[in-house]
Amino acid sequence: MEELDQQKPEEVKLVVSEEMRSYIYDVTKWAKFLSIVGFVFAALLILGAFSIPAMISSNPALAAKMSSLGQGGSTLVTIIYLALGLFYFYPSLLLFRISNKGKQGVLFGDQESLDSAFSNVKSLFKFWGIITIVVIVGYFLLVFLVGAGMAVA
Repeated sequence: MEELDQQKPEEVKLVVSEEMRSYIYDVTKWAKFLSIVGFVFAALLILGAFSIPAMISSNPALAAKMSSLGQGGSTLVTIIYLALGLFYFYPSLLLFRISNKGKQGVLFGDQESLDSAFSNVKSLFKFWGIITIVVIVGYFLLVFLVGAGMAVA
């Protein structure tokens, strides 16, 4: 019994087969495409953040509707659009890193690049997981507040 306890188990190395390398390479292509689309949308949102307030102030009918929000109506729109632009930018950046590092790791057999790519995959899933939790909590709070409002009325 002591002999079994003293023996070290052999270190098991993970082997990346050619089929897996092919899958990872295909993933990097889609990650590159999605990252570019995300960067474009983020740029459009950020540009919109600065152009929408100008459009609001130049359109009297729209400015009258926005006056219900007070003086900070156009500022609120700018902040929301900037936040949405950053919200799109971060996952796009992670996808871009996944595509570059994953491709480098697969093509050149670079373990460090492949590790970095999968670290970014972890960060991407963590980001979307946190966003999902925030949205679910927001829905529950909304249902609770609506229910409380109906009980008061």
